Amino acid sequence: MDDLDDLHDMDHRIVTALRECGTDPRVAGAARALSWAGEHAALWLAAGLAGAAVDGGRRGAWLRGTALTAGAHLVSMGVKRVVRRPRPAHVEPLVRTAGRHSFPSSHATSAAAAAVAFGALGAHAVPPLAGLVCVSRLVAGVHFPTDIAAGAALGALTARLGARWMRGGVDHD
Repeated sequence: MDDLDDLHDMDHRIVTALRECGTDPRVAGAARALSWAGEHAALWLAAGLAGAAVDGGRRGAWLRGTALTAGAHLVSMGVKRVVRRPRPAHVEPLVRTAGRHSFPSSHATSAAAAAVAFGALGAHAVPPLAGLVCVSRLVAGVHFPTDIAAGAALGALTARLGARWMRGGVDHD
């Protein structure tokens, strides 16, 4: 049990430290903007649709990557309803949330799915932006690091498992 207690304590200490970064108005503004953009995977769905619109030769791959990202987001919402872990209560959040439960982070799930799927299509700006969205949830005080890690793993795994389908069934590995 000590290991779980240690993990719980570490989770609390990290979110407390990162939430403290949000006392800087510039950092708080960036965290709010990134959190808002990632709400319900909106940023990633828009990016995927934009990719499909401008990259006609790979439109199908972009659309399937967008579907993988949306699917990962939906799976995370289902897991969240089963696990029902409460959000951090020891810090004042910078943003309102769509729900009361934090595990896994749906923002991190859709961000990681988009990073894997769209990164494979050459959208090199997506992975670092996805990382920033994940960190924004910690700075905003609405997730624990383990929520982010689990969400990112779920999203990356979902996109990786769907990679062949995304490419239209052609294996390029």
